[in-house]
Amino acid sequence: MNRLIHRRALGVVLTVAVLGGCSSGDGAEVSTAGQPAQLQDAVTGDSAQSFPVLRPEVLAEVPHDPSAFTQGLELHEGTLYEGTGLEGESQLRVLDLETGEVLRAESLPGELFGEGIAVAGDRIWQLTWQDGVVLEWDRATLTLRQQLPLDGEGWGLCSDGTRLVRSDGTDRLRFHDPVTFAETGSVAVTVDGEPLTQLNELECVDGQVWANVWPSDVLVRIDPASGRVTAAVDAAGLLDPEQRANADAVLNGIAALGNDEYLLSGKLWPVSFRVRFVEGSR
Repeated sequence: MNRLIHRRALGVVLTVAVLGGCSSGDGAEVSTAGQPAQLQDAVTGDSAQSFPVLRPEVLAEVPHDPSAFTQGLELHEGTLYEGTGLEGESQLRVLDLETGEVLRAESLPGELFGEGIAVAGDRIWQLTWQDGVVLEWDRATLTLRQQLPLDGEGWGLCSDGTRLVRSDGTDRLRFHDPVTFAETGSVAVTVDGEPLTQLNELECVDGQVWANVWPSDVLVRIDPASGRVTAAVDAAGLLDPEQRANADAVLNGIAALGNDEYLLSGKLWPVSFRVRFVEGSR
């Protein structure tokens, strides 16, 4: 997932989410380009939409390791976990929620490219991108228990309390058993009937699934029963463009904190944001 895209492509209107892989190389803001026209138009205000478009209201800023290529973020029983990526650099981490300090870090074996994470009971599942395996960690000790085969790519992962939900870069959310990781079903994700792909880091909240839409500044809320997008969040400008290390430094990380608050972060971001999603323009 290292293709790059630039804001000037915003005017390109596609009805199916297929990215062209163009590179800007200047670390500028990213956009909704390459996504269904309905999602673009909803976020840019060019048309009426069938779902609300929200914005993040910043409550606090939390320091974040700027070398962390964030792929997964989850708060569980007061402990903040982060999964990071890149070959030879991927880790599973425990962070201090208030200071962002890395309290513990375990490296993935070899050159595995880490992706999304999800806590399920006494285990933490961590996806890999194109390595064809999923990792099972012991939550208490952060020791690696086993690697299991993974069909397709691994992007985002979350737990709804009874099952795991995975994204794989396509328009589908896939459901997995939280103990065996066996796939149990899937659903196609749509925006007003059009497929939505590039769903990245996930967070399961109150029966819904929040998804970062790579490589944009947009998050969407998905009804996992129907696959329909029921809300979007326009997070453009959340991070100062001057703080983006490069064009790969995109929004990618959402953790539910309770009381309708969330922690948002991104790849190579020097800061994370404690936010509340509210209506209205910036």
